[in-house]
Amino acid sequence: MFFPSSYPWTENETLGEHLERRGVSRRAFLKYCGELAVVLGVSQALTPQIAEALQKVRRPSVIWLQLQECTGCVESTLRTSDPTIGDLLLDLISLDFNDTLMAAAGDAAEGAMQTAMKENAGKYILIVTGSVPLAADGMYLTMGGRRGRDVLEEAAANAGAVLAVGACAHFGSVQSAKPNPTGAVGVADIVKDKPVVTIAGCPPIADTITATVVHYLTFNRLPETDGEGRPLFAYGKRIHDQCSRRAHFDAGQYVEAFDDEGARNGWCLYEMGCKGPETFSPCPIFQWNSHTSWPIGSGHPCLGCTERNFWDTMTPFYNRLPAVAGFGVERNADHIGLALAGAAVAGVAAHAIATGIHRSKEGHTPHEPAVDLPVVETPAEKSKEERHD
Repeated sequence: MFFPSSYPWTENETLGEHLERRGVSRRAFLKYCGELAVVLGVSQALTPQIAEALQKVRRPSVIWLQLQECTGCVESTLRTSDPTIGDLLLDLISLDFNDTLMAAAGDAAEGAMQTAMKENAGKYILIVTGSVPLAADGMYLTMGGRRGRDVLEEAAANAGAVLAVGACAHFGSVQSAKPNPTGAVGVADIVKDKPVVTIAGCPPIADTITATVVHYLTFNRLPETDGEGRPLFAYGKRIHDQCSRRAHFDAGQYVEAFDDEGARNGWCLYEMGCKGPETFSPCPIFQWNSHTSWPIGSGHPCLGCTERNFWDTMTPFYNRLPAVAGFGVERNADHIGLALAGAAVAGVAAHAIATGIHRSKEGHTPHEPAVDLPVVETPAEKSKEERHD
């Protein structure tokens, strides 16, 4: 594992020089850059360009503000394994201020932040987790005796890039849920004079954060975003369209109770309240815990935590969405079979009635034996009988 403290940076040292001094091979570095290309959703043909750009990078200053939040986003960022983007990122940046991770406290911590902002004006990366309370004149959150809003505005003024990390920084998260007593809002509601890239999620996947920072360092610009400010390389597709259980949705195979046969067979969690059809997130691709699993993969429905106001719009969490475009193939086949059976019965009945009328006109007795209507078994009924057998 890479330990940043084992190899302290020297003044004006580039990343390429630093890694070479540490004994990181060219092959390992190119492999890392190739993995970055995959995460960023760009062609691996750009791997040499990424490598060349990163080699020249001098470790940028990062100021990480934690506002009204639970520290879950910082914890998520720390949950990286060897060798992931997170390991190298610790060597890629100079984390000059973070309440949770830094050793300093009080005046020393505040002084470190002021020094970093002054010495790296216009260049430092500002990462913000947590919402900004506006009620009671912003007094629900103070830092060093100052309102959280004032600290954010000062830090954002000279930042080279601003990243709003997590649902709290995105829109306010649970604090902004009705009735929103603290008047919580997201970072982009305060910082309006420059782009704010949102790394959505409660918490977000760590690799999304690191990849966004590396994109900025490599291309000297922030990645393209959607209407919520989320990077398209990570949030450009719905969970529903990338889900490993999608085939079961299309087949009409749904879990109807936790630990039922469908749950044990890995069927679709739509009936259990899964919000995947309305949620844009890289969870199915990036996954969690060293890429070993993710909520739906573990048998729990998606809660839609990357979407704005999900605490209000996606609850109750275990109630299914009212309508989702598409249909279950197998279930629809049952409906089609039933409809065709009904049409066949109706056709036979109409024929019988017409025949009776015709015969009555020709003088035939109306007491002739009734026409036996065919019994049509639908696929659903047939399947049910097979299960009982």
